[in-house]
Amino acid sequence: MMNVVDIMKKLPHRYPFLLVDRIIDVQPGVSITGIKNVTINEPYFQGHFPGQPIMPGVLIVEAMAQIAGVLAFSSGVEAKKAVFFLSIEKAKFRKPVLPGDQLRIEIKVLQQRGNVWKFSGTALVDDRVVSEADFTAMVTDREV
Repeated sequence: MMNVVDIMKKLPHRYPFLLVDRIIDVQPGVSITGIKNVTINEPYFQGHFPGQPIMPGVLIVEAMAQIAGVLAFSSGVEAKKAVFFLSIEKAKFRKPVLPGDQLRIEIKVLQQRGNVWKFSGTALVDDRVVSEADFTAMVTDREV
């Protein structure tokens, strides 16, 4: 289990773009489960949408990617490296994510060859799938 301080040791993301609050399970090289607590204090709710706040789907996918990044770094990727999106496929948004929801995000490694990783992600609220996507990422040197 990792708290947000542990997560920030793995990822370069910070407020307001760190979209992971906790890691509750990690099996290096295989899978990871993380939590994102969605609150009305999120800055994107001011404009998405006034009077009807809904978490943007692209940020749900970003949360999946950040959790996948924690998995990569927990699986032996060097801390000095960076993990970047290459592609997003089969993204589906099944139910709106609202303030007060807790996203449980489950990521599985589909394939890993060299510095390229392919993942499958599922986001759930109250054990109901709200979003899913497959995505590919590349591990590379960090730009300084």
